[in-house]
Amino acid sequence: MSDTSIPLIDLNDYKSSDEDRRCRFIKGLGDALVDIGFFAITNHGVDRSLIDRCYRLNDQFFRLPEQTKKKYEFTEMKGQRGYISFGKEQAKTAKTPDLKEFWHVGRPSLSGRERFCQNIWPDEVKGFQENFEELYAQLDLCGSIILEACALYLGLPKDRFSRISRRADSILRLIHYPPVDGNSNPAAIRAAAHEDINLITLLCESTASGLELLQRDGSWRPIPSIEGHIIGDAGDMLQNITNGYFKSTTHRVVNPCNSRERRFSMPFFLHPDSEADLTPLDECVQMTGGKMRFPSISAGEYLSERLAEIGF
Repeated sequence: MSDTSIPLIDLNDYKSSDEDRRCRFIKGLGDALVDIGFFAITNHGVDRSLIDRCYRLNDQFFRLPEQTKKKYEFTEMKGQRGYISFGKEQAKTAKTPDLKEFWHVGRPSLSGRERFCQNIWPDEVKGFQENFEELYAQLDLCGSIILEACALYLGLPKDRFSRISRRADSILRLIHYPPVDGNSNPAAIRAAAHEDINLITLLCESTASGLELLQRDGSWRPIPSIEGHIIGDAGDMLQNITNGYFKSTTHRVVNPCNSRERRFSMPFFLHPDSEADLTPLDECVQMTGGKMRFPSISAGEYLSERLAEIGF
């Protein structure tokens, strides 16, 4: 443990030629996913100055007039690209929408085929496209390494998870949590309790506190935002394919004490290909008691079901 209050791992250990350091990284990551489903990474390879630039660009975009932002909201894309307005998303068990607005960047179409929706870029913010394309690429690379280590921890070929995500439509989400004032629904919070849908989430350090994870005893553990750290967690798809061996942990973002405080965050949701089979692996079924506890389902079917649950 570290002052993040969750296990801390150093990506330089995995990249080292020292086998003991590599094993330490793999074990630290795997143990964290088995225990609480969350971890923090240092030396993650994502450029700090790039993160700072992207947060400044977030600020510029989300300060635009509402009518300007809504030019980039397209319901036919089911929230997978461009702008998603305030109050649109609601956790599946929540009674009120989340107090946030956000923007989605996805993977460009591959090999000349229109596999994915086209990315949308705001004309009003100079440098938006090139900076967020670069952030996407750096987080995607980091996520692939994390998936390799996950597979090695389970005794699987190291590309068992990374190969099903190489051509997937992973999503970079740029979130703005506006100030919470007296006009807000008193029952609403910035992000209600939920689990992530995907394989692995990587969260660049947010601009303010608020992230909490649910512990086994029912209490909430605050996870501070620390410069230089990326927070990672397992999503429901990784939990499904490992038959629950890796935990997808419930988490939330609570409201601030200061009614003037804004918050920005940039989670990267690493997905598998839509055709990927998420049926629990035999090896993981054996490690979890010999009974298959999660369904046989493709990643595309899983995603469609979950998007419908949260309002898309």
